[in-house]
Amino acid sequence: MKKLLSILLAGSLALSLAACSSGAGESSSSEAPASSEAAPSEETGSEALTAIRVGASPTPHAEILREADKELQKQGYKLDIVEFTDYVQPNLALDSGDLDANFFQHGPYLDNFNTENNTKLVSVGTVHYEPLGVYAGKTKSLEELPDGAAIAVPNDTTNEARALLLLQDQGLLTLREGAGITATKADIESNPKNLKITEIAAEQLARSLQDVDLAVINGNYAILGGLKVADALAQEEKDSLAAETYANVLAVREGDGGREDIKALFEALKSEPVKAFIAEKYEGSVVAVD
Repeated sequence: MKKLLSILLAGSLALSLAACSSGAGESSSSEAPASSEAAPSEETGSEALTAIRVGASPTPHAEILREADKELQKQGYKLDIVEFTDYVQPNLALDSGDLDANFFQHGPYLDNFNTENNTKLVSVGTVHYEPLGVYAGKTKSLEELPDGAAIAVPNDTTNEARALLLLQDQGLLTLREGAGITATKADIESNPKNLKITEIAAEQLARSLQDVDLAVINGNYAILGGLKVADALAQEEKDSLAAETYANVLAVREGDGGREDIKALFEALKSEPVKAFIAEKYEGSVVAVD
C-alpha cells in the first residue's frame, strides 16, 4: 500500500510540474482597436516592429500591401492586413478606429461615402489605377450585341457612372449632358438598342456574367473572377481622364495623414520595388500611377 501511495504521489507531482512548464512557455494575445498611435506588434532580432492595421480588398490591394510590407519592415513597421470582400465595411471599420488606414477605393467613391455616411475619411494620395472593362457574357462581341441585351453594371454611385460613361464611349447609349461621374441609368437619354441595364453589387459582377450579355467590371473583381484586362471587349485607357479620376487611394481618418507610420506606408506603396511588382504581376490589369 505504501509503495502504491508513493507511485501516485510521484505521478501527481510530475503532472503538476508539466502543467507549470506549459503555462510558462505559452502566451495569449488579443487584438486591440487601432488608435492614433500604432502599437508594437512583434520583433525581428532585437528590433521591435510597429504594427499598422490596414483594411484591403483581397486582390490586388492586399497583395500589393504584402509587397509594400517588405519595404516597410526596413523602416521599423509591420503591416496587419485585414481583408474585406465588399466596399462598405472597410470604410466603416476605419471610421470606427478599428483600422489605421484602408486601401481599396478611388477618390470619388470615398467622397461619395463621406457624403452618404457623414464620415470624415481622407485620401493620403493615389497609388494605382485599375481599368474598368466590358466583359463578354452570353454575347461575345460588341458587334453581336442584340436589341434588348442585358448589361450588368456596378450598383454603387461612382462605379455605375463610370460604367455608363464607358458604355457611352462605345456608342451603346447616350447620357444626359452634365451627368458625369454621378450618372445613373436614369440619366440615359438615348438607348437605341433598348439595352436593359442591371445594377449589381460590384463583387458579384464576375459571377453574373453567365446570366447577362455583357458586364462592366471593376479591375480588382475582374482579377478575382479569373478575368484579364486583355480579355475585355473595351476598357478605360490608362492615359484617360478616368484613369486620373479613379486612381485608387490610401485612406485614413481626417487628421491622421501626418502620422509617421502612415507616411512610411504611403512611401512604401509608391516605391520602385512595389511599382515593379505591380507591372510584372498584373500585366496591365493594375497600373501604378506616378
